[in-house]
Amino acid sequence: MQLYQFEKIYSRMEKEFGKIKRGNEDMYTMVLFAMESNALKVHRNFPTSNSRKMREAIALVLYDLKQNYTGETSDTSVFRNADNERLETALLMAFDPCTNPEVLESLKEKLQVEEMTPEILKDYYKIPIMCLLRIKESVDTFEKHRGSNGYFNYIESSLGKHVKDDKMKYAIMY
Repeated sequence: MQLYQFEKIYSRMEKEFGKIKRGNEDMYTMVLFAMESNALKVHRNFPTSNSRKMREAIALVLYDLKQNYTGETSDTSVFRNADNERLETALLMAFDPCTNPEVLESLKEKLQVEEMTPEILKDYYKIPIMCLLRIKESVDTFEKHRGSNGYFNYIESSLGKHVKDDKMKYAIMY
């Protein structure tokens, strides 16, 4: 897979799930905060997991989710490294029942199901995918205007005081 093909995931997922329009983020605050605070915790401990690595991590997460609800695998190994994998895991811990056992149990209880079928996962992933695409837009914007660490500098200045521990948080909005 070439870089161009790897990055097509953003537009494919936006076409399939939609996106959050600027100014409409308030409805998604819980999920966005969980994702962004988890990523900030990683960045604080590993500064090399920077804005550029965050963009890569978002693409990796989108491929992970697509695999979870379609079974379709893509070889993303050439794009993986320790810096973006840490961020990928932090993002997934914020919402993914296939990664975070607490999320899995909460969803099973809420939906009153024994297992998460591909159909349930696809439906559930809509909001997290829209949030990931919105974060990717923010990463692009702040990196362009504030440099290679622009996104995390912005997140630190806006959310930093609310992020006090290293425990990965999660939010379920379904």
